[in-house]
Amino acid sequence: MPKRVDHDVRRAEIADALVRVAGRRGLHAVGMRDVAAEAGVSLRLVQYYFETKEKLLLHGLQHLVDGFGERVAARVRAAGEVPGPRATVEALLKASLPTDAESRTFHLLYTSYAVLAVTDEALAAQPFMKNPDAAEDTLTGLLEQARDAGLARRDLDARAEAIGLLAMAAGLGTSVLVGQRPPESAVAVLDHHLNRIFGPAGEGQRAGG
Repeated sequence: MPKRVDHDVRRAEIADALVRVAGRRGLHAVGMRDVAAEAGVSLRLVQYYFETKEKLLLHGLQHLVDGFGERVAARVRAAGEVPGPRATVEALLKASLPTDAESRTFHLLYTSYAVLAVTDEALAAQPFMKNPDAAEDTLTGLLEQARDAGLARRDLDARAEAIGLLAMAAGLGTSVLVGQRPPESAVAVLDHHLNRIFGPAGEGQRAGG
């Protein structure tokens, strides 16, 4: 009796292979044949699941984002049973900084995809994300929650601060990747700006750095 194939598992295995190859060689240099070799499957099988390189890259990006969400959730859990808005904000921002191999790959490939989509018409024709404003909306809600609970400045513009913090985290991440500053420096800069918004973090208010 032929073995039953779990197509979701196979797709995930191919996406993992894409991430590994792209992490070593850069997203721009990866082809479907490279991914097939890394995954230990035939090129025809990769084409069966994804049809085009662009669809494979988009699926790989979503795979990265899913993993990012899991890292954020782990940081929030580590902050305690009731972490509070600041700890959750920290978890979201610091999980995106390239402080280890996994987060470095995430930042590198996520940024690379965005840059490639600017000049590659086939990539640009696809939705970059199902909800590109999800992180901004989440962060805005957390900052509003903190402001309304008296845990942040009363005059806080939650949306503007959310946009600024996300842009800052992205820029800091790139500066770590290119060797401009060590990860500890990037974390310290984020802490500085969070202290400006929330005040110095108290016991139980912060996620792990």
